[in-house]
Amino acid sequence: MIDKTPLEDWIAGIALGGAFDAGRLRDWQMARIRETVGLARKKSPFYRRRLAGTRLPQRPEDLADLPFTCPDDVRKEGLRFICVPQGEIARVVTLDTSGTSGPPKRIYFTNSDQELTVEFFRYGMSVFTRPGQRVLILLPCHREGCVGDLLHTALLRLGANPVKHGVIQSLPETLEAIGAGRIDALVGIPAQVNALARYAAWAGREVKLANALLTTDHVSEAVAANVAARFGCEVFGHYGMTEMGLGGGVECRAHAGYHAFAADIYFEVVDPVSLRPVPDGEYGEVVITTLRRRGMPLIRYRTGDVSRILSGACPCGSSLLRLERLTRRLGTGVRLHADELHICDLDETLFSLPGLLDFTAAVSGPAPCRRLYVHAAVLDAPNSPGPGDVAGALSRIGAVARAAKQGCLAVETEVSKVSDWVWLHAGKRRIVCEEGVGR
Repeated sequence: MIDKTPLEDWIAGIALGGAFDAGRLRDWQMARIRETVGLARKKSPFYRRRLAGTRLPQRPEDLADLPFTCPDDVRKEGLRFICVPQGEIARVVTLDTSGTSGPPKRIYFTNSDQELTVEFFRYGMSVFTRPGQRVLILLPCHREGCVGDLLHTALLRLGANPVKHGVIQSLPETLEAIGAGRIDALVGIPAQVNALARYAAWAGREVKLANALLTTDHVSEAVAANVAARFGCEVFGHYGMTEMGLGGGVECRAHAGYHAFAADIYFEVVDPVSLRPVPDGEYGEVVITTLRRRGMPLIRYRTGDVSRILSGACPCGSSLLRLERLTRRLGTGVRLHADELHICDLDETLFSLPGLLDFTAAVSGPAPCRRLYVHAAVLDAPNSPGPGDVAGALSRIGAVARAAKQGCLAVETEVSKVSDWVWLHAGKRRIVCEEGVGR
């Protein structure tokens, strides 16, 4: 029998003061949205203008009458979103804007905003973390208020023993830290943890963990399977982005979608073309509204993430809203003839190859004739893939195969054998479009 996610009772306690009820929770969320809209119209110069003339939503369907907030709005007018005196802002996060021009995107948090994140991390981690367990944090954690630091605080409240390590810079050093620290579980970036698992096998190091949480980027089935097999552990996925305060949702032991942080985030899924809400079960763009954020509330913020709301109760027994595991983002695919190629397509295929640690991918040349270049780092081992193996794997991706068959795509692969190092991605992975290439 699968234990019900502890998030449900925690959220019910915050919102309802008692037993969970989906209808009452929805009413509570709508009340918080009205408060957020009221606060933003009064305190935020941006929303005072954007929301002028709008009515407070009474029902979920009324949200469609409110305008969206877009990433470019935040990029261009970030300070105008703030609803508190600037002296109350405790942390500013500047986001990578690779592939865009103009000013960077900055997100502002008060101490109380960050406290919401800590509490979500605390209860989210309690899904699979027990008091006394030693948890290695493979995320940025050496600045006060950064994601790893907040997670460290949350784990201490849970009674666990968190160990700050930071993003992986050296596979041997991180592997040594796991052994020396008698680590029970870890939290890290999917591609990095996958490389660590592969490296541990190559080095002949037996590592047994209870659990691993993968976060900051999409989690491919291939990576989850690799990590589970090598470390003998259960692998969980987490969905979050800086704009939503890092805490969006986390898997339970049923692994049937992300249970939403419904006490602080209201989720919608909309058709990215018509921008109208879609029924549960249909794919679209994830849109969020913060419910209790005071420093920089966001109203109907378009995340660019593609997912769907899963209907019905989770196999764990919870009726909390669930989002399906995310795989792609709008605007990040590269057009190959009649199809789009996404980094998730490459991840599922290439990370299934034995011995492959990491890779980069770039597309160059104007449509319709393009070149896909993939550079893979592999272990210096007999069974590691060569350039032909990588090319063969790529040919099994539908978009690549169809474009190549039409004579619209040339594929070039390169492989570097490594023994004690590899470039390691700490941000969201993407296919690089070289100069002159449109998506």
